[in-house]
Amino acid sequence: MPDKELRLQRAGMRTSRPVMLAIAGDSAAGKTTLTKGLVQALGKERVSAVCVDDYHRYDREERKGLPFTPLHPDCNYMEIMAQHLQLLATGQPILKPVYDHSSGQLVRPELVEPREFVIIEGLLPLHNKLLRACFDVAVYLDPPEDVRIGWKLARDTSKRGYSEEQVRAELARREPESAEHIRTQKPHADIVVRFAPIAGRDSPGTPLSAELLLRPTIRHPDLSAALSSSHHSPMHLKMLRDEDGRPVDALHIHGYVDRPDTAALEEAIWEELDLHMPLPSDLGDTGSGVRSEPLAITQLLLLRHMLMAA
Repeated sequence: MPDKELRLQRAGMRTSRPVMLAIAGDSAAGKTTLTKGLVQALGKERVSAVCVDDYHRYDREERKGLPFTPLHPDCNYMEIMAQHLQLLATGQPILKPVYDHSSGQLVRPELVEPREFVIIEGLLPLHNKLLRACFDVAVYLDPPEDVRIGWKLARDTSKRGYSEEQVRAELARREPESAEHIRTQKPHADIVVRFAPIAGRDSPGTPLSAELLLRPTIRHPDLSAALSSSHHSPMHLKMLRDEDGRPVDALHIHGYVDRPDTAALEEAIWEELDLHMPLPSDLGDTGSGVRSEPLAITQLLLLRHMLMAA
């Protein structure tokens, strides 16, 4: 189905169509952490979460003799992925392949029924126009490379059985394909999220700060009343130039921000929805039991967009 036809079909569906959120980014960019928080906040009964890295064409042993890595579209069943996302986007179930990252094996497929919300995360969900037409909101995670490499080393050595030398060698091998196929998705995102330390402020134990580029491709909440315009404030909104030279709003939440300040911003975002239900209390979990205020605000903004789309 052409991408324009799919957009028109979804726009004309008044019922039985889920809200689709894409979370794209390189390996170990934080996609799963962001997704888990959204699923927990909305409730598992309302969300179907799909990792499109399950569409790998080859298992880990087969990939050893190939001239490309899992970041390359030729290493994935892109046509089947596109077909499945179109089905989910129009409210139909799929039988999804499953790639076991712990063993590197392709295992038994699983049935996925689209619930009220569908979150698609992975390496290539925004790779082409047809894939992008499936989504109501598209996010790209863009941490600095040194931060991402640290996350990948920690994850792959503790959970996937790799040595540090193996991880670093694979990162070097993947870099050309990351530049060609992963980072080229960034211009197609409605929101670009960058978790990073504050330049010149290296305080041990301070959580990473967040910068969110809020592109005008979707309608964002008016945060001006709840935020300072001063760059010295731990939370502020300012105008930047995007990569194409166009102006774009950038929301900054510093890692050292106080909880009362973020609570006020959360209430401002949540009250706009007029849901008559309490604000989710479990946002911002980094996976280690520590709450990150920048992560919590990021997840809440995405929740706001998903609930508005619904």
